[in-house]
Amino acid sequence: QVQLVESGGGGGLVQAGGSLRLSCAASGDIFREYTAGWFRQAPGKEREFVARIWRGGMADYADSVKDRFTISIDNAKNTVYLQMNSLKPEDSAVYFCAARDPFRTNPDSSLRSPQGYTYWGQGTQVTVSS
Repeated sequence: QVQLVESGGGGGLVQAGGSLRLSCAASGDIFREYTAGWFRQAPGKEREFVARIWRGGMADYADSVKDRFTISIDNAKNTVYLQMNSLKPEDSAVYFCAARDPFRTNPDSSLRSPQGYTYWGQGTQVTVSS
């Protein structure tokens, strides 16, 4: 069973315009084969897509974070990162790391949808003050 553990949100506050780097450590060497994604969920809202990265380092971003956030992988450390710059109060949410096992996920499910992913971390809080 794959386990994902996020860190870096700190549970504290960061001011608008500041930066944070979130990390997601996997229990095994999975990111060479699995697509990795970051999602976020604010209170009272649905979980929404933030970014994804797949084999070869190709990346895809939500329009709301494009040019501010960068997703990357360190396969030697089994870790996916989300570098968040120019943070805005509307970026405040619990951020979740996810991984897609292509053999255990509906191939028709969108990789911008939570249904497209097999494994999830527990989430880390990011709060941005104005």
